[in-house]
Amino acid sequence: MDELKSTVLITGANGFLGQKLIEQLVKDPNIHVVATSKRENRNFIREGYTYIPCDFEDNKAFKNMLEKIRPDRIIHTAAISSVEACESNPEQCQKVNIDTVSVLGNYCREFDKHLVHLSTDFVFDGTEGPYQETDKPNPCNAYGQSKLDSEQCLEAIGCRNAILRTILVYGINGDVNRSNLVLWAKGQLEQKQPIKVVADQWRMPTFVDDLAIATIQAMKNEAKGIYHISGEEMMTVLEAVQHVADFWNLDRSLISPITAKEIGQDKNRPQTTGFVLGRAKKELGFSPTPFKESLQKIEEQFGFYNR
Repeated sequence: MDELKSTVLITGANGFLGQKLIEQLVKDPNIHVVATSKRENRNFIREGYTYIPCDFEDNKAFKNMLEKIRPDRIIHTAAISSVEACESNPEQCQKVNIDTVSVLGNYCREFDKHLVHLSTDFVFDGTEGPYQETDKPNPCNAYGQSKLDSEQCLEAIGCRNAILRTILVYGINGDVNRSNLVLWAKGQLEQKQPIKVVADQWRMPTFVDDLAIATIQAMKNEAKGIYHISGEEMMTVLEAVQHVADFWNLDRSLISPITAKEIGQDKNRPQTTGFVLGRAKKELGFSPTPFKESLQKIEEQFGFYNR
């Protein structure tokens, strides 16, 4: 390994954001990327970095990996992000979403390294969105609580870190098993399948490419504190799916509105989130891609990923 290169560890490397980060960072000649996830490598990009499988629930194995790699910077994307999974398995949620952050935070404090940690709009209850970084969190589900706990864990440890909260991430990467709102809606409508979509939850969906750029900028700047990263357009989940139908000339009549209450999401999902993006724009140079423009970019990327 080139000693002059900065070693960057990406956790959750098989995840949606993790794969995008690898794609971008392997292009940087000054960075040696070490990627880790629980299972074998599923990345579209297979060269230019080191991949190490690691079970984050095994603290000892995780600490041993850190000791072996000794990363200069860490981007922590790994998490259990399913609301239902966090509710049904609180022990696993604790291990993955909080204990892992504690291990990373203590490593960064001991060796004076920098950590970028990904968090969520679900730290808020959705009654007063859009939110600024200084607004008081109040999670309404176990997932949001675990991410808030992880944020507070880093604050207590006192390591150098940036926390990036984000909202409803969408886009495309090379992993055909990775879906999200846009790809799901496009796929179902192309197959002429009727879909029901929530009409009373408001979000600012985040293009994964934008999130990757902001994450890398936070890492390179060794940014400190909380940043809100999302799109800039407030819309219902239903409206987002209607935009998808219109862009790919798919049948809107297959889309039916449904309320959050009808699918049991009125209490455990925030109704309206959205972010005020001023700090990220000023300090990270963040510039979110308009939603319809991002759909065009996704269309172009289908060719790159040979889908």
